[in-house]
Amino acid sequence: MTESNETEILSKIENARERISSELSKVIIGQETIIEQMIIGLMARGHALLTGVPGLGKTLLVKSIAQTFSLSFKRIQFTPDLMPADILGTEVVEEDKNTGKRLFRFVQGPIFANMVLADEINRTPPKTQAALLEAMGERQVTAAGQTFELEPPFFVLATQNPIELEGTYPLPEAQLDRFLLNVVMDYLPQADEIRMVTETTAAQKDPLQPVFSAEEILEIQDWVRQVPVSEHVVSYAVRLAGATRPSVESSPDFIKDQIKWGAGSRASQALILAGKARALLNGRYTVAVEDVQALAIPVLRHRIIPNFHAEAEGITADKVIQRLLETIKE
Repeated sequence: MTESNETEILSKIENARERISSELSKVIIGQETIIEQMIIGLMARGHALLTGVPGLGKTLLVKSIAQTFSLSFKRIQFTPDLMPADILGTEVVEEDKNTGKRLFRFVQGPIFANMVLADEINRTPPKTQAALLEAMGERQVTAAGQTFELEPPFFVLATQNPIELEGTYPLPEAQLDRFLLNVVMDYLPQADEIRMVTETTAAQKDPLQPVFSAEEILEIQDWVRQVPVSEHVVSYAVRLAGATRPSVESSPDFIKDQIKWGAGSRASQALILAGKARALLNGRYTVAVEDVQALAIPVLRHRIIPNFHAEAEGITADKVIQRLLETIKE
C-alpha cells in the first residue's frame, strides 16, 4: 500500500472518529475509554461484552452506538424463560390457498440483524445462551435443517450485571471466548455525573443521526486487516497470552499459583486484531506494543479463570493481567 493511500485511510478514520464522538456526546457523558473500546471492537469485526452495575447506562450506550450506524438493529431482553427459538426463529405451518397443502415456513428471529443487543445476557439459561454460539463464531444460523448466512456486518453487543447473582446464569467459557472484548463500565467521576444528571433531566436534545452505512463499516474492517504488524509485536502478544496458562512451564510462578485456566490462542489473535484497530483510531498505520498493552485487560479478563485461592484473597483477573504486563517485557 502506498504512502498516499495510508494517509487517505488515516484521514478517513480520524473523520469517522470525530463524527461518532460528536453524535454520542449528545446522550453519553464521559466514558471516553469505554466508547473507544467499543468502537475498536466494531472496527475489528468483533463482538463486545459490556459489564457494569445497574444504572450506569450500558443499554443506552449500546443503543446509542447502534443509532450512529445505518444498520438493522434488534434488541433481545434475556430472561429465564427465553428459548433458543425466540432468538433464532421458528417454523410455522402455512396452508397454500391454491392447493390446500400445508407447508412449513421458517420465520427468522431477532438474531437476523446487523447489530444485536443481547441485554442482560446472563439472565437466561445456558441452553439459550448457546443459541448465540454459531452466530457469533461463524456468522451463520442453522435452523429447521437449513443454514442461513447472516448479512454482514454482524455484531453482538451484550450487557451483563456482575454483582447480582440471584436469577442469573454465568456465561460458559466457550461463550465468553466469542467476545473480542469484555469492556467494564465503572462509575462516572463526580464532575461528569453532575453534568450527566443536569443534561439528562433537562429538555430532550435532538435525536442521534446515522453517520455510517454498512458499506463504510465493511470498508473500515478491511482496512484494519491490512494494517501491518511487526514480528516482535506479534511475539509479544503471543508471549503475553501464553504467560496466562498455568500449565506452561515458562509461565510466572504467580500464574501457576493463582490461575486455574489461561487464555487460548484466540486471545493472541484478539490482541493483534484489536491492536490494529486501535492504531488506526490513533492515527498510526502500524501496531505498537503499547496498543497490545492498552487492550490486554479487556481482551484477557474474560479468558482467564482465577483459582479458589486467588478468589479467597480477592485477586481478580484484572490484577493478574496488570501484574503480567509488569512482568512480561517487550
